[in-house]
Amino acid sequence: MNGYKKLGRDSAHRKSMLRNLVTDLLREERITTTEDRAKEARRVAEKMITLGKRGDLHARRQALAYIVDEDVVTKLFEEIAPRYEARNGGYTRILKLGPRQGDNAEVVYLELV
Repeated sequence: MNGYKKLGRDSAHRKSMLRNLVTDLLREERITTTEDRAKEARRVAEKMITLGKRGDLHARRQALAYIVDEDVVTKLFEEIAPRYEARNGGYTRILKLGPRQGDNAEVVYLELV
């Protein structure tokens, strides 16, 4: 299957949720979420870190257009991106925690490597 998972939401809600997940991931460096959400958020987070590695003004503005918190963008460009200077992709890791009590959804940690 090509494209993306809809995650049971309309496009505006899905985009908003992913923006919040990525912002939280970059702020906290580890978040707990469901496996499907983590896989979708990982795609975006890797692109944001790549923008951070570019480091120019245009990349910063592109990141600001997606990430909701200016402090997180500053952290991305000054702390997170330099860590991955020698690494070509694969900046995040998904660790499975097991099923969630209420609905048996697979819960995972999504964290920066």
